[in-house]
Amino acid sequence: MSLSFITGSTNKLEEMRAVIPELEQLDIDLPEIQHIDAHEIIKAKLEEARKHHQGEFIVEDTSLYLDCLNGLPGPLIKWFLKTIGNGGLAEIATKLGNTKAQAKTIIGYIDAAREIEFFEGAVGGNIVEPRGETGFGWDPIFQPNGYDKTFAEMGQEEKNDLSMRKIAAEQFCEHLGRR
Repeated sequence: MSLSFITGSTNKLEEMRAVIPELEQLDIDLPEIQHIDAHEIIKAKLEEARKHHQGEFIVEDTSLYLDCLNGLPGPLIKWFLKTIGNGGLAEIATKLGNTKAQAKTIIGYIDAAREIEFFEGAVGGNIVEPRGETGFGWDPIFQPNGYDKTFAEMGQEEKNDLSMRKIAAEQFCEHLGRR
């Protein structure tokens, strides 16, 4: 079976290939609607991608949910990072006195019958002052529960061992009957 991952991000591709090595990258620039529900964003991406690709494929959305903001920024994280950056997010969480957060990846899948399915992985943690040189996005401010390092301070293998993307990818593999 040929399975494509529609993404322009080599970082996301590497993390997904750690669980699903045979993934083929398909770099299609899909419009991304803005919505507070990541499932709606993924569904819209999948429906648009259907117009460009006939095989089985996946797309994903990775979001960061801050307790102090009642779940924001969620799937709007890209815009928060562009406007206030990691430092601004850490400052907000600290000033509001609640640094708890959840990192979540949702994979959307179009199967051979053209049906849509979702697979979700989540990791709890805290927002901290930016630390670390590796990773991407908000990795420097997310410290998973039970760890003393941010995602950006971890090596790729350590991060992949516990990441929300890995959890979602493993659910997807189980669905396909692989393991």
